[in-house]
Amino acid sequence: MSDSAGFQGGQALLFLTDEQLRKGIVAMYFAYRGFTSEPDRILVDYGYGRAHHRVLHFVNRRPGMTVNGLLTILGITKQSLNRVLRVLIEDQMIDSRVGPEDKRERHLYLTENGAKLEQALADVQTDRMRRAYRAAGPEAVAGFRTVLEAMMDLDERRIYESLTMKS
Repeated sequence: MSDSAGFQGGQALLFLTDEQLRKGIVAMYFAYRGFTSEPDRILVDYGYGRAHHRVLHFVNRRPGMTVNGLLTILGITKQSLNRVLRVLIEDQMIDSRVGPEDKRERHLYLTENGAKLEQALADVQTDRMRRAYRAAGPEAVAGFRTVLEAMMDLDERRIYESLTMKS
């Protein structure tokens, strides 16, 4: 078990002991549980789960995205996505339209009901993030984002950057 601090550019990097890393993992687990708990309570009223939430979130971020584009972002199988999309389309949360140039493509849009649900889900998570960011301060927020981005695989980082370049 390593207990020594790492060095980078001559500066000691703090919190690199195995125990500190494990505390970070535990903190991430509980933070994620808190981050998802309020949306989960909203979703249960619709009979939906986190996969439905992710679809609503990303279709909202990129109205008109294709099913293949959504597959790339979510990193799930087409079969898994189709199960979730079918329900959201049947429940009139998502509108699937034939592509204007390629009739085989399906472009996805939130309906009015889908937009309302997505906004309710986003509101509770935005409120939680806002409270945490205010409590932590700007330097901690910048560091937090740096840590999250450093944890991403290269392909995921590219997708993330394509989604956040406009915001």
